[in-house]
Amino acid sequence: QVQLVESGGGLVQAGGSLRLSCAASGRTVSTFTMGWFRQAPGKEREVVTQINWSGSSTYYAVSVKGRFTISRDNAKNSVYLQMNSLRPEDTAVYFCAARPPGSNWDYWGQGTQVTVSS
Repeated sequence: QVQLVESGGGLVQAGGSLRLSCAASGRTVSTFTMGWFRQAPGKEREVVTQINWSGSSTYYAVSVKGRFTISRDNAKNSVYLQMNSLRPEDTAVYFCAARPPGSNWDYWGQGTQVTVSS
């Protein structure tokens, strides 16, 4: 089993930055694809970004491309999300997720709230 714990959320003004961290425990996630999702009130959960096991391939939602950066440190069993130029529409609960090879997004964190004020 894998446990994921997010941290780094909070309240920030529009234009500001936050860095989210996701620490995995229970087993190594070095072979897993890791991702960040978010869910705003009244909306469905959506993928924000994901990164492959080596960090050589990433995907970003159009809405965050150029502003957010995902990275990982397999030695620390962790993944990060640097969020710059934040907008009020980025306000949501952000979830870290892990996808084992050949599987689905099987593991989820509890989420961390990000609130961007205008």
